[in-house]
Amino acid sequence: MLARVLRILVGFALASLAAAVTLVLFVFAPLDSTNLAEDLNADRLSDAGAFALAILPHVMVSAAFPALVAATFAEQRKIAGWPFYLLAGIATAAAGFLVQALTESTGRLGIGIFQAYSLIAFLTAGLIGGLVYWLSSGQYAAGAGVKKAA
Repeated sequence: MLARVLRILVGFALASLAAAVTLVLFVFAPLDSTNLAEDLNADRLSDAGAFALAILPHVMVSAAFPALVAATFAEQRKIAGWPFYLLAGIATAAAGFLVQALTESTGRLGIGIFQAYSLIAFLTAGLIGGLVYWLSSGQYAAGAGVKKAA
């Protein structure tokens, strides 16, 4: 039982880190492919890493409840297939995006977060987070609680 809980927590931590890094990649994306070599310098990569660590707690807090529900459901039903975890990650990200969009105060021009780029960034982060969770923890859900014959 303790091993299952640790596996879920480690998987959640790795998935949250992967989602945070994915979001940072959308923020620090180079303007065009011709400047890619110039954009990938040590200072920019250091800033991106620091930003990923700064948003990691926000990603973890916002994803904790939906991820716990999905992990509990998958563990009880012994779901180990990757499609479930990818869809759970996308659903978690979509819920986070909707909460962010609905609680955001619009600026002077009325332009809020509800933009296609933001939605794509959130959904991609959820997809990557779900994939990383499945790779690190979810694929072992079917074997949870199964005792080996002596």
